[in-house]
Amino acid sequence: MKQYFLIFAVLFGLSSGMYTSRDDVIELTPSNFDKLVTKSNEVWVVEFYAPWCGHCQQLVKEYNKLATALKGIVKVGAVNADEHKSLGGQFSVRGFPTIKIFGADKNSPIDFNGQRTASAMADSALAEAKKIVNKRLGGGSGSSSGGSNSKDDVIELTDDNFDKLVLNSDEPWLVEFFAPWCGHCKNLAPQWAKAASELKGKIKMGALDATVHQSKAAEYGIRGYPTIKFFPAGKKSKSDVQEYDGGRQASDIVSWGLDKYEDIVEAPELYEVTDEKTFNKACDGVSICVVSVLPHILDCDANCRNKYLDTLKEMGEKYKKKQWGWIWSEAGFKLTLKKLWKWVDLVIQQWQLLASKK
Repeated sequence: MKQYFLIFAVLFGLSSGMYTSRDDVIELTPSNFDKLVTKSNEVWVVEFYAPWCGHCQQLVKEYNKLATALKGIVKVGAVNADEHKSLGGQFSVRGFPTIKIFGADKNSPIDFNGQRTASAMADSALAEAKKIVNKRLGGGSGSSSGGSNSKDDVIELTDDNFDKLVLNSDEPWLVEFFAPWCGHCKNLAPQWAKAASELKGKIKMGALDATVHQSKAAEYGIRGYPTIKFFPAGKKSKSDVQEYDGGRQASDIVSWGLDKYEDIVEAPELYEVTDEKTFNKACDGVSICVVSVLPHILDCDANCRNKYLDTLKEMGEKYKKKQWGWIWSEAGFKLTLKKLWKWVDLVIQQWQLLASKK
């Protein structure tokens, strides 16, 4: 019997919203987003979600709680990014839910990567509001590199917060030790900020004024400016720190950082789908879910099946930085996977419709 190996990119879902007019969460769409968010003076917390996403559905209760708690202080909104794909694309949304805080620079919102609790989200929103207040009072923006204001993706580090944010975190960090009067530091500042935006979600990037916070500068033997050091993922000690030996352009920093990220990121698990729960576990919250339908075991022996599985694992390893979902099912499993096959049928119908219009 002829054998088939099929791969589908699953990128679809229902288009109904999850919040109602009775909620304190404000529904945002392409028609009102600029007016309400980007052109406003208010701080906004915005969730980009898809109605079919299980993690998004679980977040509803806490997100409503957040909106009620911040009412009159910080605006809380939500975008059905499955329906309004243009907004998701505009702000580089690659998975669901994605939560962003729109503060002083509305065109460069901050990604919220903390715990998805009302309390944690409120703390981040209020911290952003405090930055704006401090800046208006003349106290600076609270985030600097090379002595000049940079984007909020560069995290300001001090003697007091260094260990908590860097050493005690599970995330990898690139840290610049700078002096405000240093010309090379000033030249690096915009490149460092740009790299921080591009590496967001992969590697944290910070900056420490070594002339003010001399304790940490001395601890890490800083003798010249700028000095850049890499702190790997997981709990860290001084002995784990590595010297950055790349270039000073944003592209050099990003390339160096991605090489480090590739070393630590693990390939997503390859799931055999036996029920809808397994499907949701693998595919919820990812931008692409690769669904492979393998030959039935009666048509393909164990060695044959394992070759297909090895190929899928190799592909998962090759594209692990993208963090796609990877699942497989045996041909003939259609009755058990009604939802999956309903979606596959929908994709095929859409392809056929597009083809008929060409």
